[in-house]
Amino acid sequence: MNKDIPLVLHTEVIQSDWIDYNGHMNLAYYVLIFDHATDEFLDLIGMTEEFRTANNVSTFSAEIHVNYVQEVKQGDRVQVTTQLIDFDEKRIHYYHCMYHADQGYLVATNELLSLYMDMNARRVCIMPDIILNKLEQIRTEQKSLPRPENLGSVIGIKKKPI
Repeated sequence: MNKDIPLVLHTEVIQSDWIDYNGHMNLAYYVLIFDHATDEFLDLIGMTEEFRTANNVSTFSAEIHVNYVQEVKQGDRVQVTTQLIDFDEKRIHYYHCMYHADQGYLVATNELLSLYMDMNARRVCIMPDIILNKLEQIRTEQKSLPRPENLGSVIGIKKKPI
C-alpha cells in the first residue's frame, strides 16, 4: 500500500440512467458510488458479506456528508479513494474522495460515521479484534496523510460583514 495516498479501492462508469434533467449525474448516484466504495473498504477490513452473515453483524451509517464539487456525465469514469479518519471499538469515521478517473479532477467528497451493529439485538456492539487490528494497521499506514479540507464541514450561508 502506498502510504502517501488514501486507499484506492473503487472505480465505476457513470450510467445513462443516472443522468438527470440537468445533463449530469443525479445526486443520488454519487451516494450510490460512495456506498460501493464503502462496501470495498468494509471488505478490506474483514467485514465481508460472509463475515457479516456468519456473525450476524453489519454496519449502519450514523451520519454522512456529501460535497458536490464538479459534475460528471454519462460514460465518465470515476475513482474513489478512502481515508480512515478515526475509529474506536464501535465506530468507524472515514472519508471518500471521488475523482474523474481520466482527467483527475475532484468530483465529490463523502464523510461517514458508521456504527458496528449486532443484528440480533439491532444495537451497536464491539468490533472483534481482527477488524480493530486491521483498522489500526490502516491508521498507521495513513498517519502522514493530511486532514481532508472539508472534514467536519457544516452547511450554512456565510454572512458578509456589514
